[in-house]
Amino acid sequence: MSSRPTESAASWRAALWVLPAVVPVMAVLIGGLGSALLQSLGLMPLVGAPALTVDAYRANADDMATSAALSVAIATAATVIGVLVGVATALTAVGGRRAALWAGTVTVPVPHLIGAATMGLLLADSGLLARVFGLSDGGWPALVGGRWWIAVVLEYAWKEAAFIALVVASVLATRVAGYDETAAMLGASRRARLRLVTFPLIRPAVVAAATISFTYTLGSYEVALLLGRAYPEPLPVMAIRLFTSIDLATRPQAAAAAVVTAVLALLAVAGALTMLRRSAIWR
Repeated sequence: MSSRPTESAASWRAALWVLPAVVPVMAVLIGGLGSALLQSLGLMPLVGAPALTVDAYRANADDMATSAALSVAIATAATVIGVLVGVATALTAVGGRRAALWAGTVTVPVPHLIGAATMGLLLADSGLLARVFGLSDGGWPALVGGRWWIAVVLEYAWKEAAFIALVVASVLATRVAGYDETAAMLGASRRARLRLVTFPLIRPAVVAAATISFTYTLGSYEVALLLGRAYPEPLPVMAIRLFTSIDLATRPQAAAAAVVTAVLALLAVAGALTMLRRSAIWR
């Protein structure tokens, strides 16, 4: 009975320690999303009297639906590839081959803008790979600015795989190592340990890292702007284009695109939290 007050006090102390970091972030987040929502609904107009309206959402309804589907598709593809590569890299590193993890950590501090420029120089029809294979005269596939957004997905996957690998490797080195050794001593094979010990224990870390990767990719615009097609465009690119337009009447439409992006990201976070709450490790 006496342990409950102690645990409660410890949790409150932990919450107080993170408040200096959480409060500014929440202020910026709530303030930014709140102003975007009000502007998209006509309650914070640049000129004129405020009036509740959804015209900003109706103005580009078809294009916004296409852009939303495209943004989700790019983020999903990049996240799936990043998870596969990141988990494989973490398992390889923990198995004793740390060169792959060290190589991945080098990419973590590289900004996405530099990564996008690098991918463009590497994968364009006049880029390095096309010249190496002798296909710079028109035989190289349209990886940059092509139909399938391949360069965009590869850039995001390249960057996010390193982040996922670091998260999973830290879990493997701490929480999983002891259980894996115990299972090995009891006679479990490598495949059985992966299926029954490693993968269940790293699943929460993979879900959390994949959610962070997905939401970042969903809201990022610079890579898609540099390496993608002009149309259709992902939601963040649409928001930037409308916001920087010389026509100030498109500002509410830009805010609407930003709000839709935020709603999609929040839905992804809510889904991830639901999955984590159902796991035994969370309980």
